Amino acid sequence: MTAPEIDLTSMRVFHAIVEAGSFAAAADRLGMAPPMVSKHMARLERALGARLLHRTSRSMRLTEAGTAFHEQSRQALELLDAATVSVGQGQQQPQGELRISAPVWCATPRFAALLADYRRACPAVRLDLHLDNHMVDLVSGGFDVALRMTAEPAPQLIARPLCAMAFHWVAVPGLLQGLPAAGIPGGTAAPAVPAASAAASAAAAPPPLPVILPNYVSPDRLTAGLQQALGRRIEAVMQSSDTTLSYHAAQAGIGAAFMPAWLVEDDLAHGRLLRLPVDTGGARTLHAVYASRRQMPLKLRSFIDFLAQRLAA
Repeated sequence: MTAPEIDLTSMRVFHAIVEAGSFAAAADRLGMAPPMVSKHMARLERALGARLLHRTSRSMRLTEAGTAFHEQSRQALELLDAATVSVGQGQQQPQGELRISAPVWCATPRFAALLADYRRACPAVRLDLHLDNHMVDLVSGGFDVALRMTAEPAPQLIARPLCAMAFHWVAVPGLLQGLPAAGIPGGTAAPAVPAASAAASAAAAPPPLPVILPNYVSPDRLTAGLQQALGRRIEAVMQSSDTTLSYHAAQAGIGAAFMPAWLVEDDLAHGRLLRLPVDTGGARTLHAVYASRRQMPLKLRSFIDFLAQRLAA
């Protein structure tokens, strides 16, 4: 019979719960959010196929299976810790594989340069990056850290702010003809017309502005106020889960797109794309999100500290 695959962190969480006497006390000891402690415990029991703890709102005690597993796994952890200390005494540099989840729009020259600088500083760390605009589960996905753009990080995770990130509505210059001129280089102000021709002017209203939307967020969150600010109807002509594809589609003139500054700053500087005068709600904050502060691997700490220092500048 094949032995079940047991996550080492989940095992340590189980021991912390037993030693501390409660989930809340274990979370405090581990520097981990309480929901994450519960998640690790459920994962361990699921992997073993056995309940390890009897718990009610007032008490908690080990089951028969829990007592046996606690004793045997304690010995295993002691051996592992001894081996780790022995190896760690000779380790002065971060090393090993670092699994990172990041938004698709991190696929930019600026971010690649940051990774190159980090590798020069920590050459023994191997970077395994997974780009996805959806929020992954760090524990089940086996990720060390996730870079997330959010105003409300998940309460069961530790989140360290890295930098503010602006987002803009952008489009190629030719797409903006007929829009209000204020704030848009290349925009054309509507000419004054006699009152008698008002009806004719209304009939000759410009066509709707085509826009490209991400398909993983509510369209209303992005287009609210856009039509009013531009004085022109909005029509979603394309949706995509890939920010880089949306960026190239905007460059090709398919429509206006909502883009992070990292992706479009060079195009804006050279006039290849123009910024629409729309209030996008201010800058968002990019966070480094991870599961626990306790026993934080040197490779993870070095990476987060590096990003925090470089992006803050």
